[in-house]
Amino acid sequence: MSFDILCRQRTLYFLVKWSLAVCIALNLGACSRDAEPVHQEQILVFGTLVDITLWGVNDDKAQQATAAVISTLNKLHHRWHAWEPGPLTEINARLARGETVTLDPDQVEVIRGARELSRQSGDLFNPAIGRLIGLWGFHSDDRPSTIPPPAPQAIQQLVAQHPTMEDLHLDGNKLRSDNPALQFDFGAYVKSYGVDRAIDQLRRHGVANAIVNAGGDLRAIGSRGDRPWRIGIRDPRGPGILASVEIRGDESVFTSGDYERFFVYQGKRYHHIIDPRSGYPPDGAMSATVIYPGGGVGGGASTALMVAGPKDWLKVVRGMHLKQAMLVAADRKVYLTPVLAKRIHFEVDPPPTVIIGQP
Repeated sequence: MSFDILCRQRTLYFLVKWSLAVCIALNLGACSRDAEPVHQEQILVFGTLVDITLWGVNDDKAQQATAAVISTLNKLHHRWHAWEPGPLTEINARLARGETVTLDPDQVEVIRGARELSRQSGDLFNPAIGRLIGLWGFHSDDRPSTIPPPAPQAIQQLVAQHPTMEDLHLDGNKLRSDNPALQFDFGAYVKSYGVDRAIDQLRRHGVANAIVNAGGDLRAIGSRGDRPWRIGIRDPRGPGILASVEIRGDESVFTSGDYERFFVYQGKRYHHIIDPRSGYPPDGAMSATVIYPGGGVGGGASTALMVAGPKDWLKVVRGMHLKQAMLVAADRKVYLTPVLAKRIHFEVDPPPTVIIGQP
């Protein structure tokens, strides 16, 4: 069996394991609809399995609500896909030719939001480096592991052109760029945007208690009856859960990791999160998690934390105004903000070494 097929199967395995882990962490018993009014659906979009879990809703309302969510997510998948032909690839092509693009309102919303997050992160979250991500072969559903990493000269050439969101000129709904090397790849940001739109749909259908989980990027609203939702955060080097946290009300939990999309070449792991400064995947962290009230910044923030690593993670925490963040370093030490340290529960024995940073 080729390694790329093995990686895809392993990724699917971990996604299924993640879904099962969340099911257990949510304390749904055997996830039986007979025991409690729980409704669950799954959809494959954004390159990951999205789990939709509703509590306290009858089957008719649940089916209508989840159908609306699935329709919304499928549309967003097509609209914001980084390499399949669609609206985003057309925008990228026109910007590269120096043309001015007329955007729809939702496109303006995403680009404005992503640009602000990029500024706050010091450009460690940089959706303008799509060409670099493509150069590494991650603009593909099945990157062969036999292909070596890009040539250093090719990486250096793109890094030298320094595409950032500051190269954009947005006037109303008119967009152009001064940098032909700029190419959008919104990655985890669009996943979190999609999760927020899914929650909007559920609320329109009268659903007050639910979780939408896009491969580890999730938002939970309400509660599970008289108990809070209990969310599991995956162990980046194991099949189980590293830690858990209870949520009641409306909170988002976003996790980025080096295990999501990667290949191994000559014994070295290369993952899909690229440091815009070097052009290479950073190796200081295995995963990063951000908890945020309501919807919003999580996907961009967890990506920026992965790039920053343990040396600069607090700069990202401060710049992006994060109160609850966790970084699992390559040596398995866990860096926590004080607020998250008070509420997180480690599920591994022995628990990891914890370093609490003051934001």
